[in-house]
Amino acid sequence: MNRRTFLAAAAARCAHGAAKIPIAFAGGSHSHAFAKARLCQDAAEFELLGVWEEDPALRQRYAAAGIRLLSADEALGGSARVVAVEGAVKDHFRLALRALENGKHVHVEKPPADTLGGMKQLVDTARKRNLLLQSGYMWRYHPGFDKVIAAVRAGYLGEVYMVRGQINTLIDASRRPEWGMFRGGLMFELGAHLIDALVRLLGVPSKVTPFLRKDSDHRDELRDNTAAVFEYPRAMAIIQSATLQPGSGAYRCFEVLGTNGTAVIRPLEAPVLTMDLAKAAGPYQKGLQTVPLPPYTRYVADFVDLAAAVRGERKLVVSLEQELEIQQTLLTACEML
Repeated sequence: MNRRTFLAAAAARCAHGAAKIPIAFAGGSHSHAFAKARLCQDAAEFELLGVWEEDPALRQRYAAAGIRLLSADEALGGSARVVAVEGAVKDHFRLALRALENGKHVHVEKPPADTLGGMKQLVDTARKRNLLLQSGYMWRYHPGFDKVIAAVRAGYLGEVYMVRGQINTLIDASRRPEWGMFRGGLMFELGAHLIDALVRLLGVPSKVTPFLRKDSDHRDELRDNTAAVFEYPRAMAIIQSATLQPGSGAYRCFEVLGTNGTAVIRPLEAPVLTMDLAKAAGPYQKGLQTVPLPPYTRYVADFVDLAAAVRGERKLVVSLEQELEIQQTLLTACEML
């Protein structure tokens, strides 16, 4: 689902009497925050109450976009049914927990916490209060990943024996201290997105071996060249993430190799999915083929799913138990467990 489809579907729903869902943003400094706030501002599904953000430059940016500025108490304890936690990663757990304790459903930017104990506390609080907890991994609702996961579950690729994923970038030196705050470095900041997909695909690995290197000349502690090997009973996976690659977007990829063929998403945005099968399976023919994908815009389907779950129409695609499994695997790959 793309942005236009989301807005049209939401408008149709509200025309039939469905009330808007009040949502507030606690923090607006994350790189994904502004786009998510604008999406909620325009969506008929949500009523954006405003954004709490302390940075003066960011406050000015949100105000210029016509978004009301809130206090912390208004964002976390006001009339919102949903709180989107979109500030610095170090604040995710604290703000998400406060919102849950105030009886709010929570969409929290990834990673939701930097400890397993913190994640368990978020999950336990959500369960006890019968609240939703949705992590903001940006490819959790990606049509390419969805089709690959469905193909694996249906057995179209045969027995999966290898998964490979790469997500690199090249950031300005001024951003490195924030990313270097956690031992996992790039694996924690970016590799997390592919670990989320891996665990949803194959489950929790039996063993994880991280390689967290710093290979640039910058005088800081950011581990900027990272990889991890994930072992399963009959398969393994390799996820790699670095901030050393110019033009990295074109090379971001996710590959699944099975005994009947291979599925590759490359690039991840705008996504191109190819399958190469030894034998035809399901809707896929023998040989190399490009798989048609619907139009895709980041974050849109996340909030579609969230709105439906708030209304009780369906459950979120990732359960609380699976949220814990993803967090455990991520922290192990980051030497943070």
